[in-house]
This record gives sequence, C-alpha cells and structure tokens, in this order.
Amino acid sequence: MTAIPLIIGLVLSATVAVGYVLVLVGMRQEDRRMRLADAPPSRAAGLARRVTGCHVRG
Repeated sequence: MTAIPLIIGLVLSATVAVGYVLVLVGMRQEDRRMRLADAPPSRAAGLARRVTGCHVRG
C-alpha cells in the first residue's frame, strides 16, 4: 500500500516536468519572433503564451 502514493507522486512529477519543458520550448520560439500580434508559431508557443499570461486576444 505504500507504493501507490509513490507511483502517484512520480506520475504527477513527470507530468509537471513535461509541461515545464513544453513551456520552455514555446518561450524559446517566441523569443526568436519578437512579436505577439500574430498567431503562435506552434502549440508549445501557444501554451507558453497562456501559462505566462502574454497571449493576445483578438
């Protein structure tokens, strides 16, 4: 019974790590373009805009 919380913790930490990497990749793509008025170049960039609050509604 002590293995279940460990497995849940590992799955949650892996999910957070993957999300963090996706946001970092998206931020690197936005840094090259230097403009937010256009549509994001990829889904990772769109996720980075949502997470950081730098998205443009329009």
